[in-house]
Amino acid sequence: MKIKINEDNCIGCGYCEGVCENVFEVVDGCSTVKVEEVPVEYKDNVVDAIESCPTSAIEEIKD
Repeated sequence: MKIKINEDNCIGCGYCEGVCENVFEVVDGCSTVKVEEVPVEYKDNVVDAIESCPTSAIEEIKD
């Protein structure tokens, strides 16, 4: 699973980082993705972050 942050939508609330700090990090008021590919053990947390993001800024990259 690969994900990206739509920086135009992100408000930097930090929910995603709180749910999965191993994948997300808020830098200068915007969330960033720290990994190229989401490790399997964090997938459920990342899906939670995607579904709970208040601005729908986290997107799964479909190949």
